[in-house]
Amino acid sequence: MFGYRVPAPDQAMLISGGRRGMGTAPFRVVTGHGAFVSPVFRKTRFLTLAMCEAEVDENCVTHQGIALTVRAVIAFKVGNDKESIVNAGQRFLSDQDQMSVLTGRIFAGHLRSIIGSMTVEEIVTERQKLATEVLETSKAEMAKIGLIVDSLQIQSIDDGKTGYIAAMAAPHQAAIQRQAKIAQAQAAQASAEAEQAAARNQAEYARQTAVVKAEYTAQVDRAQAQAAQAGPLAAAHAQQEVLTAQTELAQRAAELRQQQLVAEVVRPAEAEAERIRVLALAEAERMKIQAEAAASNDRVALDRMLIDQLPLIVKEAAGGLAGANVNVLNGADGLGEIAAGLVGQGLTILDSVRQNLGTSRSLPDGEGAARARHLGPVD
Repeated sequence: MFGYRVPAPDQAMLISGGRRGMGTAPFRVVTGHGAFVSPVFRKTRFLTLAMCEAEVDENCVTHQGIALTVRAVIAFKVGNDKESIVNAGQRFLSDQDQMSVLTGRIFAGHLRSIIGSMTVEEIVTERQKLATEVLETSKAEMAKIGLIVDSLQIQSIDDGKTGYIAAMAAPHQAAIQRQAKIAQAQAAQASAEAEQAAARNQAEYARQTAVVKAEYTAQVDRAQAQAAQAGPLAAAHAQQEVLTAQTELAQRAAELRQQQLVAEVVRPAEAEAERIRVLALAEAERMKIQAEAAASNDRVALDRMLIDQLPLIVKEAAGGLAGANVNVLNGADGLGEIAAGLVGQGLTILDSVRQNLGTSRSLPDGEGAARARHLGPVD
């Protein structure tokens, strides 16, 4: 539209000419909207409100008298309020590049002043403190020319060839290097330990694998050997059982033969010997009685004594038979034969005694005694 002007978002439109709406300012400030401007009676100019940058590279002397070269960057702009725009427009509208030059000079002066009151150690270790103090001291001066500072960054501090900062940093560098070496050594040691542990694990795994393989191989070999020996072992066990059975059979046959020999030879011989012994004992007892009777010349007493002693003789014979180890081959029949023989012998002796008693009654005493002396043994 003819005569209508609109400033950019980062610009302030300054309209000079006329008196309406300007107040105490030499021009009217328009931001954020447009305005009608008479091309004949009014003049329009634009002031940037964008962010600007100024660099400072200044040689400064510290409180210790050490020269430092300080490099800094300042970010600034024209204030958004009408007063700041008017102040900046009156000073920089015709040459807006001068804002960066003037700002750099202002900050250079304040930077030299503040560094002169600080030591190198403070400047190096407390850069933010330095920047804050420079901003605080320059704020009022920058406001007078309509500028505000957003930030101040100290880029570098250089002591030239004096080596002060390097000497100051040497202990820290040595400590850092020492810590770095320690850390490197620890890392190397940890790496070596890890490698050794890995090697040990691998060796242990290999050992366990070898042991398992050896055990498996041994088990297979044992199984194969047992399988190969199963047949011969079974045959040997069978043969051993046969030999054992044959040995037991032979032992049983020998025991049976021994029992047969005892029954057929030893026991009959022992029984015969015991019978002869019993008869000998009876004969001796009979002769003893006859001798006693002859000595007394009393036949009647002899006969009566013999009769009285006959049960004792038979008892002694039976006692001798009871003590003998006699094996009766014919069972009850054999036992009956032995008992019958003893009884028969007793009866024979008793009959002989009776005959002698009858003869003694008819014969004279002397003849009877003589016959008693000549009485033979009883079978």
